[in-house]
Amino acid sequence: MDKILEGLVSSSHPLPLKRVIVRRVVESAETPLSQAQCRAMFALSTRLVLQGPDPFQRQVGRQVLEAYGRYHRAEFEAFFNRGLVLGLLQRGYGELSNRDPAILDYIQAGLRLIMSCPSVLELFELLQVEALRLVCERPAPPLCARLCQLLGDFPQCLPRGRKLSLAFCQQLVRSIAHFQSQGSREAELRLYVSQVTQVSGLLRSVWKAEPDTLLPSLQELFAIISAVDNSFEPSVALASLVQHIPLQMITVLIRSLTTDPNVKDASMTQALCRMIDWLSWPLAQHVETWVIALLKGLAAVQKFTILIDVTLLKIELVFNRLWFPLVRPGALAVLSHMLLSFQHSPEAFHLIVPHVVSLVHSFKRDGLPSSTAFLMQLTELIHCMMYHYSGFPELYEPILEAIKDMPKPTEEKIKLILSQSAWTSQSSSLPSCLSRLSGKSETGKTGLINLGNTCYMNSVIQALFMATDFRRHVLSLNLNGCNSLMRKLQHLFAFLAHTQREAYAPRIFFEASRPPWFTPRSQQDCSEYLRFLLDRLHEEERTLKALSSAKASESIMNEESQTQEAVHKAQAFAEASCVGSEERTLIEKMFGGKLKTTICCLNCKSMSQKEEAFTDLSLAFCPPTSLENVGPKCVERSEVKDDCVVQANTSATSLAGETPLNNSEVNGGCDTVMNEGTIKDFSNEPNSENTANSELNKDNGDMSQRLVGKNTLSVTDLLNYFLAPEILSGDNKYYCEKCASLQNAEKTMQIIEEPEYLILTLLRFSYDPKCHIRRKILDNVSLPLVLELPVKRTTSPLAVVSGGWSVGVEISDIGENLAKKLKPSGADEVTCPQSVPYMLSSVVVHSGVSSESGHYYSYARNVTGSGPSGLCHQSTALSLVSPQDKLLTEESPCTVVENELDTEMPREWFLFNDSRVTFTSFQSVQKITSRFPKDTAYVLFYKKQNSTCGFNTNSANGLWINGDPPLQKDLMDAITKDNKLYLQEQELSARTQALQAASASCSFRPNGFDDNDPPGSCGPTGGGGGGGFSTVGRLVF
Repeated sequence: MDKILEGLVSSSHPLPLKRVIVRRVVESAETPLSQAQCRAMFALSTRLVLQGPDPFQRQVGRQVLEAYGRYHRAEFEAFFNRGLVLGLLQRGYGELSNRDPAILDYIQAGLRLIMSCPSVLELFELLQVEALRLVCERPAPPLCARLCQLLGDFPQCLPRGRKLSLAFCQQLVRSIAHFQSQGSREAELRLYVSQVTQVSGLLRSVWKAEPDTLLPSLQELFAIISAVDNSFEPSVALASLVQHIPLQMITVLIRSLTTDPNVKDASMTQALCRMIDWLSWPLAQHVETWVIALLKGLAAVQKFTILIDVTLLKIELVFNRLWFPLVRPGALAVLSHMLLSFQHSPEAFHLIVPHVVSLVHSFKRDGLPSSTAFLMQLTELIHCMMYHYSGFPELYEPILEAIKDMPKPTEEKIKLILSQSAWTSQSSSLPSCLSRLSGKSETGKTGLINLGNTCYMNSVIQALFMATDFRRHVLSLNLNGCNSLMRKLQHLFAFLAHTQREAYAPRIFFEASRPPWFTPRSQQDCSEYLRFLLDRLHEEERTLKALSSAKASESIMNEESQTQEAVHKAQAFAEASCVGSEERTLIEKMFGGKLKTTICCLNCKSMSQKEEAFTDLSLAFCPPTSLENVGPKCVERSEVKDDCVVQANTSATSLAGETPLNNSEVNGGCDTVMNEGTIKDFSNEPNSENTANSELNKDNGDMSQRLVGKNTLSVTDLLNYFLAPEILSGDNKYYCEKCASLQNAEKTMQIIEEPEYLILTLLRFSYDPKCHIRRKILDNVSLPLVLELPVKRTTSPLAVVSGGWSVGVEISDIGENLAKKLKPSGADEVTCPQSVPYMLSSVVVHSGVSSESGHYYSYARNVTGSGPSGLCHQSTALSLVSPQDKLLTEESPCTVVENELDTEMPREWFLFNDSRVTFTSFQSVQKITSRFPKDTAYVLFYKKQNSTCGFNTNSANGLWINGDPPLQKDLMDAITKDNKLYLQEQELSARTQALQAASASCSFRPNGFDDNDPPGSCGPTGGGGGGGFSTVGRLVF
């Protein structure tokens, strides 16, 4: 029969005829045959299966082998023995190599036929050994896939015993690492992917059956991908294993990898790069999950060098994977994490910027729902990055044009995404006893390091930084090549906005801005520092403008004589000075306002007027009678003995010899005079903090009779008292030039030009003549969120008095020449001022009981910039109306405050306490003094509403993605360099701590303040002034 079959399949008869005859041969298998005949049929069918020249002969061989093996099982069992199988696996069959998958096909078919025979157990043992040998020889994907299919169908052939089983898994992982696709056509690639899937599926089955083999297999996997040997590049097919690793093992595995001291940085970098390459594998699941988990794990242990290197090396590859729909979800997830966490430099983002527009257009052309969904996610990511790295309009304008019709995330959402994604915000996977250097707090704001009693500067700088329009103007200035104080402030603001550090050390700015009479490392007055700083910036800008104009005039006079040149230079400088006085400086634009002081002689009714510029208003505490008797204040000699308040002001010094920019400090409308009529100039005194901006308040010893009395004062009360008319009489009469004699007069003050930012200083420090120290007025003052300032703008030039009024110093008599307050003279204002709404922006708080001790910190509100505010509810604002009509509104401050709190946006208030920045609320600001009596509002910043202050944030010279202007290149480079240095410092510290973790013990204190202690606490005594007058307690921390 075998001869007939052999002649038939090799004959030239028609194929249908051959099939009919083959069918009859197969049917004859049921007839009894001798052992020799059976063996001959088995040998022929084996030869046809393994060496058949065409598919027909191979098919005939399989049909005959299966039929005769089934009906003659004993004979086939004798034929299909250990020797035959071992020979096939080790030597092949004739010209057929032993590495041909057909060998395994034949063996699998034979095993099916003898499954019920006892000899199959011997073959299983043989195949267990041969399977391990085979995978150790690194079989090609087709053979390995065929082996795994056989082992999957016959799991009895898998190596047994933990040692052999573990070796098999590890060797199979290494075999996958050597897989390479044999073609590039789609059909070939699909076949390759299916072969890899077959192999990884077997590993999954083994891991599930024997869990002890999983972890060593993964260790083998990591050893392969972390190898730094460039002569061998592991196959991307290893990605097929990731989907079979239980996700619940992520935490354990990542912690093990990132904290293992034996894993070198180079190996970890290589492993991470290769895992990112796995994103190219089309059917792999959870690759992005493991990649992101490893990125977070490395960030948690501060291995930033690895993260930086890998991000810059692979970011473009990850972005390019977005073109392929099969791998797009995983690629976008990894891309988002890499970009959002890489916040110290725009370098990574700018690597992909040139490719964004083409990808966006491709998504739009697709028009598929999936493409649209991915485009929305990509758009949100791009907006976040452009917000974080504003200042590159030439790069971003094409992108903005491409995504202009896509939804834009809100600024709050962008900030939240950025704050949660930074490397420094990743939670540590280390043991709790291993402390971790923290980056920016959850607020996203940067603190300022206290350089030694510099909290007075830190609190002021943070308030100025949070004055959004001022900050944007400063950052937008082109100050390259200039070493001015404004340049240093710009540098400081840029670092506060973009540094990755939790707190920044402003050493350079402190040395440049410290007033000469301020003793280093000693307590100072923040209000005095603020005035000095603003004045310095103002005068510096005027001087630079004058010099610049003089140089411009000088350049066109090269051909003139030396004499003419000197004359023209002098004229040019004089003209420039005049221009400078007319063109407002940045400080004038932001903080400058004007007061008009009018004195009316009550005898002849003649009036004299004077205008004064101011950058802040200093508000004295009004006596209780001024709240009960609404009317003008009268100053004469009698009756005022104990309850008097005196203050003096420092006049700003003009570098150009012009009218200085002044600060108006008015004590209830009274001029301030020193004893015996002499005016004392405090500007040249070394300790002017004890005199400038000072008050004299002679307490009568009964604290219940102080200003707070029965009701809590508000800023509204103090401003009304500031603007109330004043009667000059008795020894304080006014010399009228028209009457040529001393006459009773009425003095009124009006704000005729309001500032963009209204700075109010509450005069809390009073001079005690008995003890010769400045005591603090601890009265609580209610702070309205919305305040309306009465402004009476003038439309005609004022008649300015040319008499002997001191522009910078308000004159009043103290002691014997100080008069009492009287009722008004009857002269009423005909017109009411216009109310200008202001929103509270910042509050600088002093914590302590005297000026010789304490601490400064500040509250600030997150304001997006100029323009209408949703919180400006004029119907509930504490309104300042005409003093002659009504000084206090009928609605109580407390009621209004409650209304304001209802409209407050969540997490828009921040507490800046030197290095620490935390979220807070307006309610906390309002209640700070009631909760901590030594902590009182001192300097207030109010922002004018519905104003653009002449500054277009969409100017043509730059694209302001996040509202802040583009940074100068040198500033951005400096920030990038410092951010890299900071990450290196954290990494070094983390490595040092890791080495000491085993023996180190540590305690943990949460980053935030205990509500039982005031925010300004410098220790158990609160503001540093409540624990007596010890050396430590007297310092400002």
